[in-house]
Amino acid sequence: MMVRKHILAAAIATALSSALTAGAALPAAASEIKIVVNGAPITDYDIARRAAFLKLQRKKGNLTQQARDELTDEALKRQELKRLNMLVSDNEVNDAFARFATNNKMTQDQLTGVLEKSGVTSGHFKEYVRLQMSWGRALSTRNRSQGGAKVSEQDAVQRMLKDGGKKPVSTEYQLQQVIFVVPANNRGILPKRRSEASALRARFSGCNTTRDIAKGTLDVTVRDLGKFIEQELPPEWSKQVISTPVGQATAIQDTDKGVEFLGVCATRQVSDDRVARMVFSQEAAAASADGKQDATVQAVDKKYLDELRKKATIVNQ
Repeated sequence: MMVRKHILAAAIATALSSALTAGAALPAAASEIKIVVNGAPITDYDIARRAAFLKLQRKKGNLTQQARDELTDEALKRQELKRLNMLVSDNEVNDAFARFATNNKMTQDQLTGVLEKSGVTSGHFKEYVRLQMSWGRALSTRNRSQGGAKVSEQDAVQRMLKDGGKKPVSTEYQLQQVIFVVPANNRGILPKRRSEASALRARFSGCNTTRDIAKGTLDVTVRDLGKFIEQELPPEWSKQVISTPVGQATAIQDTDKGVEFLGVCATRQVSDDRVARMVFSQEAAAASADGKQDATVQAVDKKYLDELRKKATIVNQ
């Protein structure tokens, strides 16, 4: 679970010892908008729930102001993650919630009860978890693209020697991209394009025939993407690609280009120095995203957020 585990563990430990005797949960009624971030509202109820969460973490100082600051930053991050199509799914969040309950020797109902009683609510906590998981992946991707968390050839050799000279093995995927184009000024046709994409996907039986079955359908682009090892797959597609058999296609996705799916043309197992560097680099990036950020990743995080703030319109009311 890509969440700052020490923060969450402290929060729940404190909650277990104090929340059960605390007052009733904060009311959701009559919420008033206090902050607007690029048109997205943050209410006094949102702020109260986050302040309650900070209290569980035993934070000191002006918790209301800290809550406002955190929620403003998270609104910017959430908007960026939506743009990148990198927000994790409800299933992933629910799985993480269940694991967290188990790790803290609670049922999900008990964890929900603690969060409700303390005024945090399970919904607010889950959205916090979603944001942390998603942003961790986005940071890892950005860090890798900027040269961070890269493992040198010498480091990879040392790591392999430690493992008895064994090189890690990865799966290489040959992919094909099918895009049902939707212009930015005509997003109203998305439902129609989804239907068309689903129909073509159902007929997909291998990359050699895609262009033939796409004939007669307007504004469809078929691109042979080439080969990618597992560690190079885009985060928003990786799980689907990995679970899709050869000769079949992933589920469709809405993207900024329109509606897309990927065909898996072929796979093979590969093991060489490049694969070793990629595997070890991914492990380093994953460690950074899992609350173990080194100075480089922290710098990437700060710079990324600063860029989002500069472009944002934030109104405090």
